[in-house]
Amino acid sequence: MAFCSKIVSTGSYLPEKVVTNHDLEKIVETSDEWIVKRSGIKERRIAAEGETTADMAIEAARKAIEESGILAEAIDGVIVATTTPDQTFPSVAVKVQAALGIPVCAAFDMQAVCTGFVYALATGDNFIKCGQLKRVLVIGAEKMSSVLNWEDRTTCVLFGDGAGAVILEASEYQGDKPEQGVYSTHLYADGKLRDLLYTDGGPSSTGTCGHIVMQGREVFKYAVSFMAGAVNDALEENNLSAEDIDWLVPHQANIRIIEATAKKLRMPIEKVILTVETHGNTSAASIPLAFDEGVRSGKIKHGDLVLFEAMGGGITWGSALARF
Repeated sequence: MAFCSKIVSTGSYLPEKVVTNHDLEKIVETSDEWIVKRSGIKERRIAAEGETTADMAIEAARKAIEESGILAEAIDGVIVATTTPDQTFPSVAVKVQAALGIPVCAAFDMQAVCTGFVYALATGDNFIKCGQLKRVLVIGAEKMSSVLNWEDRTTCVLFGDGAGAVILEASEYQGDKPEQGVYSTHLYADGKLRDLLYTDGGPSSTGTCGHIVMQGREVFKYAVSFMAGAVNDALEENNLSAEDIDWLVPHQANIRIIEATAKKLRMPIEKVILTVETHGNTSAASIPLAFDEGVRSGKIKHGDLVLFEAMGGGITWGSALARF
């Protein structure tokens, strides 16, 4: 017998405020046509005044718990992927734990920017596989609007706010592969490329959170190559081909990156979950938001083979393959 981590439920939360491209035309020199052509984004959600990353994470987690039928008291791990925490410390994870009545357990944040959810999923999966935890709440939550320079038209039009969550549960299985569960995870980083996408501030440098700075063309070039590579690594690890995948759930950064990655993998766009048009880039929240959308819409069903992939600042990238 062996242990795997099974994804038992999903949940998500989006702020009420919708900001369209036409709204942005009023505050920065841009146009709906320019934004859609370069990113595929038409609108995004922006957190209300006073609404924090933890607030959004709590709502997404609450929905995942309700969907699972598992009591909050039975959860023994909380991992939150975020690059926009409420405070330098304590972590968003302990706020989620306290708000939902989760008892004393392992609770911490992870920071890998847009790849954060894949990193957090891999961490929860490995805690379960080694027998240390049984039920882990994994959340991606971001208030990206808090780190945007609203005068920089190259970045402020791309990002949005939101949160998504899944619950991982230990499951025993026999044989080579479980009927349901995470098959493998693949994590990478190359710090030499960190200046391609970063914030120009931080607690130990400027004492501020700073704003996003991005070299868009260079990021695009690496994103297609790195994400396709991470996907291929997952396929090779599990002796599968792209045709075996039921759904690709990519980081929702840019429709051109997603389409180029799918083309490189010879995967039809009809097998890709797309939310970038209405969510924008929600960084670590984008994959769990898209995953929950796919589940709630009835596209992704239990038993489907799902591949997650992302790239973010750092530069970080990675993939995860799971039978939902």
